[in-house]
Amino acid sequence: MVNSKLENLDWKLLRMVYQTYTRVKSCLDHVFAEQGLTSEQYQVLTATKYLDAPVRITDIAQWLERSTNSVSMIVDRMVKAGLLRRVRDRGDRRVVNVFITSKGEKAFKPATIAARKFAQQTMLSIPYEDKHTFTSLSEMINYKLLPYLNPEADTEVILKNDIRRRDTLMKRWLK
Repeated sequence: MVNSKLENLDWKLLRMVYQTYTRVKSCLDHVFAEQGLTSEQYQVLTATKYLDAPVRITDIAQWLERSTNSVSMIVDRMVKAGLLRRVRDRGDRRVVNVFITSKGEKAFKPATIAARKFAQQTMLSIPYEDKHTFTSLSEMINYKLLPYLNPEADTEVILKNDIRRRDTLMKRWLK
């Protein structure tokens, strides 16, 4: 009986995590659409802006945890829209670096303001300690997912890199 209740609670938690993710993503899709961007475009702009330059598509894909092919297709559309530009590396012509254009910067700034406003409004009623608890629980779940996704990887190293990257992004994003 206890195992059945625990299994149901585990399944409910997993479902709630997924439902929360999909609802947040839908809301952010709407927020960014109001700014003339898709969520994917905003994520690519964010990665391009905050990763250490020069930025390659493989860097963006790794940071976004997406396939290089899918990011390449998004970048292609963003280049056509004038949000990004591609520049071949002078030292190694096989390498293509990605840069934000002035049009991309102009789209990124109001989208960032809108995303921050959305986050503040959404999280306003949640007590500070509960935010910390939720963050800790999310980190524990992420830690447990890493070996499933890549059994051979050193999860401690991945986790440290994730935390370092997140902290660096948050410092740059909140400037």
